[in-house]
Amino acid sequence: MEVLQKGWHNKLNCLFQNVHSELTISSPYISDGGVDFLINAIPEEFKEKGLVKFITNLSSKNIYQGATNPYSFKKIFDNVNLVQIFHLPNLHAKVYIQDNTEAIITSGNLTAGGLFNNYEYGTYIFDKKTVSLIKNDLTDYGNLGALVNLNDILNYCSLTEKVKDIYHKKEKHKNKELDILLNKAINEADEKLIELKITGGKIHPIFEKTIAYILKTNGALEQNDINNLLKEIHPDLCDDVDRIINGVHFGKKWKHAARTAIQRLKKQGLIEKQENKWILLQ
Repeated sequence: MEVLQKGWHNKLNCLFQNVHSELTISSPYISDGGVDFLINAIPEEFKEKGLVKFITNLSSKNIYQGATNPYSFKKIFDNVNLVQIFHLPNLHAKVYIQDNTEAIITSGNLTAGGLFNNYEYGTYIFDKKTVSLIKNDLTDYGNLGALVNLNDILNYCSLTEKVKDIYHKKEKHKNKELDILLNKAINEADEKLIELKITGGKIHPIFEKTIAYILKTNGALEQNDINNLLKEIHPDLCDDVDRIINGVHFGKKWKHAARTAIQRLKKQGLIEKQENKWILLQ
């Protein structure tokens, strides 16, 4: 293991340059500067045959406040043939994994600030067993989110442009009408992300997969503890706001949906209750 401080982008450049088949990245924020750094570093052969798996946070607040630029993802799609983007609203981890070989865990996002300007700190891990554990856990976590393709990104960008425009007007001219318009635009963008997450129109499969992950990573838990962790991972689905998307209600009934998901897992023989706690069997 190697400790990384300012100038850590040089080590990240090496990690990118030596990737062969899969690059796994977790970064809540992204910018053109960060993507240009990535595209310039990865090999041409990898761009043709390799997979970039990117876990991020596309929440509208990050975008209209300027923390991240969703258009930057288009550059990745334009330069790499195989790309998977996953959105999770509470993501904060910054992790960069080369195949199953090396990993960097750091405070730095894939942005110009994170790479070059800020004082960041992290570790470079070379132990393959540890790297494999990190990658598997991060992949399992990412799979709980919304899988976002290029068309989704472009459609979402158009929604966030509207949010950013109203937000900047509101910063200059504060009035109630702009407040109303901003809240409406934010809700529209947020509901688009929820729609991407609930492909098929059902919340139970998402909760089943998430509860299995929670029990796998935390061990035996009572129902209330499961609910708390479920809400941490999916605050957009467990926000106690009655949302209707494609005719399906979400929000206020999430605890009922969580109980239903647990019973479905039980019927499948995947979990069981012992001493008032649920445990994962497989």
